[in-house]
Amino acid sequence: MREETLKSLFPAMVERRRYLHRHPELSFKEQKTAAYIADELKKLGIDAAVGIGGNGVVGTIRGHLPGKSVALRADMDALPIQDEKTCEYASLVPGVMHACGHDGHTAVLLGVAEYFSTRRETLQGEIRLIFQPAEEVCPGGALSMIEAGALDGVDVIYGVHLWTPIPVGAAASRPGPMMASTDEFFIELSGRGGHGGMPHAAVDSVVAGAALVLQLQSVVSRSVNPLDPAVVTIGSIHGGTAQNVIADTCRLAGTVRCFQEETRRIIRERIERLTEGTAQAYGAGVTIDYMTGYPSLVNHPEEYERFREVAERETGLSSELSPQIMPAEDFAYYLQRVPGCFMLVGAGNPQKNAIYPHHHPKFDIDEKAMLHAASLLIAMAEAYQESSI
Repeated sequence: MREETLKSLFPAMVERRRYLHRHPELSFKEQKTAAYIADELKKLGIDAAVGIGGNGVVGTIRGHLPGKSVALRADMDALPIQDEKTCEYASLVPGVMHACGHDGHTAVLLGVAEYFSTRRETLQGEIRLIFQPAEEVCPGGALSMIEAGALDGVDVIYGVHLWTPIPVGAAASRPGPMMASTDEFFIELSGRGGHGGMPHAAVDSVVAGAALVLQLQSVVSRSVNPLDPAVVTIGSIHGGTAQNVIADTCRLAGTVRCFQEETRRIIRERIERLTEGTAQAYGAGVTIDYMTGYPSLVNHPEEYERFREVAERETGLSSELSPQIMPAEDFAYYLQRVPGCFMLVGAGNPQKNAIYPHHHPKFDIDEKAMLHAASLLIAMAEAYQESSI
């Protein structure tokens, strides 16, 4: 019954996803997207609260039968990337596109909303639909929505991510830490500019910066337990204006990814000490702006087991144990408050050119994955409600 209903709802999911793909909005600027979502919920007769924690939208479907409150979340922001696909639903906004599947997530949750909106008489408890802005940019939208009450009274939460590295027809998750924490740092080394032919009369900030890049590569290899995955990446380095001028300023920016809070603390300490020491060794001044981002996403073991049992039995998806992955997700904040599980749903398919990685200008999904994602969210919600009676 569920699968037949979802198949009838699938064309609307595709239509909504393609509309959103053509009209993407960046993080913290999703006003039109939020208005579109609220309008779609209103058409379904679902109470919708707007402006939650910024541009967030929360829809509530209350069943006629007693039960728990299950929250389902979709993110809805796009990325500052030029869409290079050739298709009828390519982005119409220059320099902005849905390159991570959030348009699909939103369309999936609207499909789930439509499914449950016609089942109030048999629905146990409540379905809370959380449409979240600003997942792509720290501090993200999850915390502000939580602070605004989006999770108040919620007993469990589930989320999905359409994932092209996994083939369509499969899904993956894991108990415990699954996605890394993310921190960012910005370093400015201040030297003393001068003539390129007279280095002795200057303090070369670029040389200090080059030395620092190499020093920071020792943080993970020599300060972190080799059995504990971690990454320190310098993503940009900028200094100087001409080939014969010694630069007085060199700026570096990087990211840190890991899974354990103690490792996170150690890495920050080592980065700060190495930066200060290297600057001193080269006679340069230094400022460090270290920004703490999302924590590691940690799935609750009981809810992971529910995923493992439900995926194949209820949806026909092959369930896989996901490896730990270094991308970060602010869904982690929800899981710090209530039990839940975050799941990756396969969206890759070479036959439909869904072969590009997330954040690529030609990123696309096999839209059939939305049907699988909706089925999985519904099955998880119903299984939880049945187990809590």
